[in-house]
Amino acid sequence: MAGLLARLWAQPHDAYPFRPLARMCAAWAEEFEQDYAAAAVAEKLDPGLARAGIALFRELPQTADGQVLLATDLHGGNILAARREPWLVIDPKPYIGGPGYDLLQHMLNCEDRLAADPAGLANRMAGLAGTDAGRARQWLFARSVQESIGSPLMREVAGRLAPA
Repeated sequence: MAGLLARLWAQPHDAYPFRPLARMCAAWAEEFEQDYAAAAVAEKLDPGLARAGIALFRELPQTADGQVLLATDLHGGNILAARREPWLVIDPKPYIGGPGYDLLQHMLNCEDRLAADPAGLANRMAGLAGTDAGRARQWLFARSVQESIGSPLMREVAGRLAPA
């Protein structure tokens, strides 16, 4: 997974504009805030944790060290065995942003490893992909907050990754 991502991360070209990751994150953050306001208390994170996570979700795309073309939805179901290459990636949802974001979908689909050790999973994925482990943990915290309504696992992950 990490090797495929590293091969996909091309430098953006001005002649082929793609949407900025910040736009997607802002829209998802807005949606989270509306859903959070309407959710039952049992479905919600602590309000301070929710505010911190969703603020970070908005901030991270703005503070990336570099910008690359992202797949944004790479997971095992979007990788096919092939003849011309060992593996082919299908169904990209391209955005321009920092590469650390692209690790998320795979981590979110590794539910057992995510439940057992979210920080360890983020550190391992970042190491394999050659990205910053601290940012990978921040992204995982922010995204778990964004996905937390209706998901006990995401609420648990957000609580375990919350900044001190």
